[in-house]
Amino acid sequence: MSTYLLVHGAWHSGQAWERVVPLLTAAGHRVLAPSLTGHGDKAHLLGPEVGLDTHVDDVVGLIVEEDLTDVVLVGHSYAGLVVSSAANQVPDRIAHLVYLDAMVPRDGESARDVLPVTQTLIDLAARSGTGWRIPPMPELPPPGGLFGVTDPADIAWLRTTLSDQSALCLQQPVRLDNPAVNAIPRTHIHCVGSEPEGFERRPVPATQPGGTPAQVWELTTGHDCMITAPAELTDLLLKLA
Repeated sequence: MSTYLLVHGAWHSGQAWERVVPLLTAAGHRVLAPSLTGHGDKAHLLGPEVGLDTHVDDVVGLIVEEDLTDVVLVGHSYAGLVVSSAANQVPDRIAHLVYLDAMVPRDGESARDVLPVTQTLIDLAARSGTGWRIPPMPELPPPGGLFGVTDPADIAWLRTTLSDQSALCLQQPVRLDNPAVNAIPRTHIHCVGSEPEGFERRPVPATQPGGTPAQVWELTTGHDCMITAPAELTDLLLKLA
């Protein structure tokens, strides 16, 4: 039995994984899919002081509190930053890092370094009434959809789970200063076929920090693949158990 810790991206909540959790559980694994501070059942905690560090503390705190070991730590989108810093703090507890259509940072980088377009979101928040609150991204014309979700019923459901994000999440830097984190195996899963116009993904280096060849898999589906292709995503994650 493996332990999967699934970390959602910006504006989402742990509900995003509702179609994946039962599939991994049915295969005999333990699965945790928490909502980060400011989202889901913790939406009332959102404030300008909630940042990347807050979300890293959420993940590390859960790992320590539950005494989790041999964790397959999955970060979707923005959560690529979260799982990177979390693994840096508790590398001995992480069996595998999975970057699921995610930002993949270097030490000291923030979201705006990895994906410069996020600076636009920070600027919009600064000019808003609050100065820090970033609403969810709007729905795009097909095939973009709402975070890559195009089915009308799924879009309607997804809207009910989304909430605003604090600008600080995109501004605080990742910490990758623990050499032990380099030894953790990692896999990159890219969602392809419906990327927004002008989107540029940072290339994955052919050799990973630990010296092993990069493992990159593709899913032909939208960005929120846990909603649009849960079975296919689960099949890939089970290969890492």
